[in-house]
Amino acid sequence: MRNAELENRLVLPNSAFRIPNSAFMHRRQLLKLTAGGSLASSAWLTSLSRVLARQEDTAPRGTPAQSVIVLWMAGGPSQLETFDPQPGRKIAAGSQAIATAVPGIQLAAGMERIAAQMESISLVRSIVSKEGDHERGTQLVKTGYRPEGSISYPSIGAVCCHELSADGIDIPRHVSILPSQWPARGGYLGDQFDAFQAGDPLKKLPDIASPVPEKRLRQRLADLDVLERSFARGREQPVERTLHRQSVVSAHRMMTSEQLRAFEISEESAELRAAYGHTPFGRGCLAARRLTAVGVRCVEVTLTGWDSHVNNHEIHDKQKAVLDPALAALVQDLKTRGQLASTLVLCAGEFGRTPSVNRLGGRDHWPHGFSVALAGGGLLGGKVIGATDPEGGKTVEDPRQVADVHATILAALGIDPRKECSSPVGRPVKLSEGKPVGELLG
Repeated sequence: MRNAELENRLVLPNSAFRIPNSAFMHRRQLLKLTAGGSLASSAWLTSLSRVLARQEDTAPRGTPAQSVIVLWMAGGPSQLETFDPQPGRKIAAGSQAIATAVPGIQLAAGMERIAAQMESISLVRSIVSKEGDHERGTQLVKTGYRPEGSISYPSIGAVCCHELSADGIDIPRHVSILPSQWPARGGYLGDQFDAFQAGDPLKKLPDIASPVPEKRLRQRLADLDVLERSFARGREQPVERTLHRQSVVSAHRMMTSEQLRAFEISEESAELRAAYGHTPFGRGCLAARRLTAVGVRCVEVTLTGWDSHVNNHEIHDKQKAVLDPALAALVQDLKTRGQLASTLVLCAGEFGRTPSVNRLGGRDHWPHGFSVALAGGGLLGGKVIGATDPEGGKTVEDPRQVADVHATILAALGIDPRKECSSPVGRPVKLSEGKPVGELLG
């Protein structure tokens, strides 16, 4: 992978210009100076005010986050049985709610451990979408763009890897644990940004250890080098463009890297492993924390099984028994180790479920107002953005787009969501068309 590609990120200047003594004036200071006649030109004052306003909107808020963990709820969880309960309402269909560590915020019953971490978690309950199909909804939430035939958009993890430095990272920077049938892809940024796919961390990674002793492996690599040099004579540029040599070097570096130990969750205490839950998803979340600690930019961990067209309540009770300990332990573990500020956690699925319950006791697809949860990465916790209709209508309060969530994540990472990249056909494409949720960025 070429360094120019890896380090192709936009660095915003700290200011558009400098005021004397290199200090920016607060608006109140500006008004005081104006009242005292210190500024003579009203035109200059108008221009200055506009610049200051732009700086307040785009100025970095503390140290940017370094990594993202995406907890992917494949199938589309019901907002009513997870992050947006409506106890006592007809649409709840008997589902109960519990109090959380933040007064006034409730979660669905069965999420008691997450509720205890609510001061570190914020909810956007008013996500609206036009995609009610699993594949299209997955692509939208993972990329921030609706699918279209002319271009393949990159997932949020691919964007993170493209924009953030790869210095010191020997293993894949984009990892998908327990991937679904539509894994995170590099899109127009290139296949090199596809997620490296891994299974249950209880099992060893396949094809990592050399099948021959180290001495024999070194000899094979030397023989390959002789062969490649001979083949490249007279055709150096075409050979270089295949990136084959770089791939071999990267693969060998990964196979011998100490960073691979991040997948070895057996190194953690039995108590901590139990806190995450003895499930593939729980183990995946623990591995995600370990991977981000060594510099992996994005880890996606999938919990399948949320598609509840029948027996909605029973399915969600089973799913929450897996999600509740894993998400709560992840947030607490990151906090304990001082990693929460540098690691942003997103918990989301492709859409929500209908307020009405069908004749099979299930809830169907509902993109007209559903929830995502965000924690860490410098975002404020204990906040709720938006609200759905307690009577089950499609109108939501303070609606937000999926793209807004992506723009918020990018902003937290210090990446300008408005930066334009170029598609393979030369079409300029912004990293995100959304607007960051300012209430979460502080």
